[in-house]
Amino acid sequence: MQLYVETVIDADMELLWERTQDPAQHQCWDLRFTSISYLPRAEAEPQRFRYATRLLPLVWIAGTGVSAGERQRPDGTRVSALRFASSHPLALLAEGSGYWRYVPGHPGIRFLTGFDYRPRWGRCGAVADRLLFRPLMGWATAWSFDRLRLWCERGIPPRAALARALGESALRLALVLAALLASPVAPLALAAGTAVLAALLPPLPGTPAARRCRRIPPERVRAPRLLATLESS
Repeated sequence: MQLYVETVIDADMELLWERTQDPAQHQCWDLRFTSISYLPRAEAEPQRFRYATRLLPLVWIAGTGVSAGERQRPDGTRVSALRFASSHPLALLAEGSGYWRYVPGHPGIRFLTGFDYRPRWGRCGAVADRLLFRPLMGWATAWSFDRLRLWCERGIPPRAALARALGESALRLALVLAALLASPVAPLALAAGTAVLAALLPPLPGTPAARRCRRIPPERVRAPRLLATLESS
């Protein structure tokens, strides 16, 4: 099942393109990656890159990929596509491919992605992916897209947005703990009600939230032709 995430970013196209295509800026807002760097290439070849994600202080999962982009298209949209793979034994994600679309409109740019991958570890990996990893990957993508939106629209740096999210989550947790400790008669009921309220309350406007992004495509979507060309190169 392909993952899909979409948001609308009211910003200049060039700014959005730069912050998504420049590896140094991409790694700042995308929760899925700790580092991204381009590899040397010949002028006519697609751009190859290396990525890494830090799971623990001394545990990194790395992989490589290849990408290409179309900056000028007849309909005014832009698109980039990539394929990627990791041979790290701890990487559930073995290989995959995806794309980004940039669709100008009003009041902003529809920025969307579709991607899919093949998990490793056989049947156990397939179950772990379906129940845990794939939902987590979808959430992380949506949360990252909203952090990018706040950076482009409001000028909130990605680190500051992360700090706000952590602070707001800590406050919600503190409210639940306070309710649990403050009611010796019916602590579970009060704590449960507070937990539901804390979960349902919308995040502050300057705090990234995955819930602000569309997770189901509005219609049947197709991968751009660029992706097929890239995969066959």
